[in-house]
Amino acid sequence: MKIHEYQAKELMKARGIAVPVGRVATTPEEAVAAVRPVVDAGGHPVVVVKSQIHAGGRGKGRFQEHPDVAGVNVVTDGLKGGVEAAEARVRQLAETMLGSTLVTVQTGSEGKQVNRLYIEQGIDIARELYVSVVLDRATGRNVVMASTEGGMEIEEVAATSPELILRETIDPALGLADFQARRLAYGLGLEGDAFKNGVRFLKALSAAAVDLDTDMVEINPLVVTKQGAVMALDGKMSFDNNALFRHPDVVAMRDLSEENPAEVEASKFGLSFIKLDGSVGCLVNGAGLAMATMDTIKQVGGEPANFLDVGGGATEENVTAAFTIITRDPNVKGIFVNIFGGIMKCDTIANGVIAAVKQVGLKVPLVVRLEGTNVELGKKILSESGLNLIAADDMKDGAKKIVELAR
Repeated sequence: MKIHEYQAKELMKARGIAVPVGRVATTPEEAVAAVRPVVDAGGHPVVVVKSQIHAGGRGKGRFQEHPDVAGVNVVTDGLKGGVEAAEARVRQLAETMLGSTLVTVQTGSEGKQVNRLYIEQGIDIARELYVSVVLDRATGRNVVMASTEGGMEIEEVAATSPELILRETIDPALGLADFQARRLAYGLGLEGDAFKNGVRFLKALSAAAVDLDTDMVEINPLVVTKQGAVMALDGKMSFDNNALFRHPDVVAMRDLSEENPAEVEASKFGLSFIKLDGSVGCLVNGAGLAMATMDTIKQVGGEPANFLDVGGGATEENVTAAFTIITRDPNVKGIFVNIFGGIMKCDTIANGVIAAVKQVGLKVPLVVRLEGTNVELGKKILSESGLNLIAADDMKDGAKKIVELAR
C-alpha cells in the first residue's frame, strides 16, 4: 500500500523526523488559505505547490492539458508583491493543476489525475542528498541507502555511478547502530551541526521504517539547510500489506482513487490481482503457479493481461468474482483457467466458472486446465455445462491454445 507525500510527512513528523511546514489542499480556495501560514513558517514569501499522486518524477512531469506547467512549482514574488502576489499565483496554479492529468516517467503516457495539492514552505537549501530505507528480501533485513546525488533518480545513479550509493544493513534486534549512522553521515560529507542532525535523522528514519512495517521509505531529496538543519523535502512510503492490521491509522490513509479499480475490487474478495497490459486473462490458484502460467504464456508468444491468484481456500463466490474482474478488461481477448487442485478443489473452480459465465456472459475464448483434487468431477461439471470452452492437457498445451485463440 502506498500513501501520498503529505501523509508520509505526517507520519514522519509524529516520529521526530524533521519536515517542512505544509498544508494539503483539494480546492483552489484551500490552496490560497494555506499560503499565509506556510509563508509565516518560512519567513519569506516563497512556497512550493506540489501535485499529490502515487508516482515519482513529479518535478519533471508535465500536465497533458497544460504542458507548460510542471507537477511541482516554486512560487515567489521576489521582493515586490508580497504574500498577495504569492496567493494569486498559487490560485492560478491550483485552478490549472487540480483535475488535470499529470504525466511522469512513472505514470506512463496515460498519466494520473491530480486531486490534491500540497502547499509547502520554501527552504534555504545548501545541499541535496538521497536516503531511503528499503526491505532487502534476500536477507530479510532493512537496508539504509544513501547518496550525495540527491534529486536524481536512484536507478540512474546505480546505473552510472554505483560507487556513490552507501549502504548499511540494519540488525532487526539492534536497529541502526550509532556507528552506522555516523558512517553514513560522514560518507555524505556532513559536518558540524549538519553531521549531528544527520545522524539523528537517519536513526529516526530507520526506526520509523520498523515501527510502521514499511517496505520502502524514500527521501529524495534530503536537504541540508544553510543553518545546518537536515530535513525531508520529499517523502515516499509504501507498506507491507500483510502488516496493515497493526496500523489502522495507516489504512485510513489509503486513497482508492490512486489504485486500479480492478485491483481494489479484487482485494474485497481476498484475491491477489495485478493488472497488466497483455491480452490473455489468467485465473490461477497459487502465486507460484500463477507466475509459471504467465511465464509460459510469454514463452509461447503471448502477453498476460493480469496476475491473479485465487488462493488455496477460495470459494465459488471468490472464483466468480475473479472471473468477472478478468472479463471486464476490454484488452482481454482470451481467458486461461489453470488450476492445480490441492486444498482448492477442481469442482469448486468449475462451479465458479459456470456461475461467472452465467452472470457476465462469455464473449472471448476460454481454455481450462484442471489437475488434482476432484479433477474428474470438475471436468464432468464443465463438460455438462454447455459452455463453449476448450480443455487443455497440461499448462503448456493450454497456453498455446489460448494464445492462438486470443490472436
